[in-house]
Amino acid sequence: MTNKIKIGVVGTGHLGSIHTKIWSTNPEIELVGIYDVSETRAREIAGQYSIKCFTSLDELIAKCDAVTIAVPTIYHYETAKKCILAGLHCFIEKPITQTYDEALELIRMAHEQGVLIQVGHVERFNSALTALRGQDINPLFIEGHRLSQFKPRATDVSVIHDLMIHDIDIVLWLTKSKVKSIEANGVAVLTDTPDIANARIIFENGAVANLTASRISAHPMRKLRIFRKNAYFSIDFANRNVEVYKIYEDGVAPSSADAETAPKSPAIMLGTIEAGIKNKNIFFEQPAVPNINAIEEEQLAFIRSISGEGEVLVTGEAGAEALRIAEKINEIVIKHIHETL
Repeated sequence: MTNKIKIGVVGTGHLGSIHTKIWSTNPEIELVGIYDVSETRAREIAGQYSIKCFTSLDELIAKCDAVTIAVPTIYHYETAKKCILAGLHCFIEKPITQTYDEALELIRMAHEQGVLIQVGHVERFNSALTALRGQDINPLFIEGHRLSQFKPRATDVSVIHDLMIHDIDIVLWLTKSKVKSIEANGVAVLTDTPDIANARIIFENGAVANLTASRISAHPMRKLRIFRKNAYFSIDFANRNVEVYKIYEDGVAPSSADAETAPKSPAIMLGTIEAGIKNKNIFFEQPAVPNINAIEEEQLAFIRSISGEGEVLVTGEAGAEALRIAEKINEIVIKHIHETL
């Protein structure tokens, strides 16, 4: 595209206002304006960033090439459908839709209309995760904890669709294998949907993921621990920190892929390897974490894919698969809750 891509934002709640703020500083695009069913809220946000506030979605659509959809999840499908049928590329906040069937329908329409869908699984762009690019992760076991203090927003969906789905998406992306079976349980404490949940996902390639999510925790946490043969990766999404522990044969140089980050001395954080296991040492690495804004990065990826300068990094299909697994986990948890009443 030679002209600037014209972007609109639909929904000006917490995430919509953040998207609006970041889009307003991007010189590569033209932020056409915003729309929200609450005209008062829309005018407030429009005033902050000196942009136009549209009084109807149709009016905004008519002026745009693409949109960011940040409305409540229950309205994702009908909003995205209208935009796709009008020929607009869509960035849709996660989860892509309320149901897997709705997601499949949006994907079908997008293919027919020749437009792109990117889903807002923002943790894919977290600098702590991007710091591991180039590493041979190949996970065998993954343990995730995503804990949050209670917030009134996003309670229209379960903690599985609100929080755990981030880790579901990352796990699916890392394992690159189909799900074989799922075990799960959880509890509804403050809302009518699960507020705490745990899921054990077993993949066809033998990998296992154990994920816990809670939105009523006193101490927030967003961590993923990944284990493979002779290596352990610890990712702290909240503090944007990465730790890597690897076992090397004593006296054998690290592989070329690890040469730049290879440590000079053994690490003792995980303990010491007993003398019975000869010629092995645990080494500690701490990859440099880039100073980036994850939402800005996913926005840049979106406009690059529209411009043909790169592939969609979190496709509609990826968003739909994460939602499908989240639905299965949610069904199992709800069944468990009903059985224990």
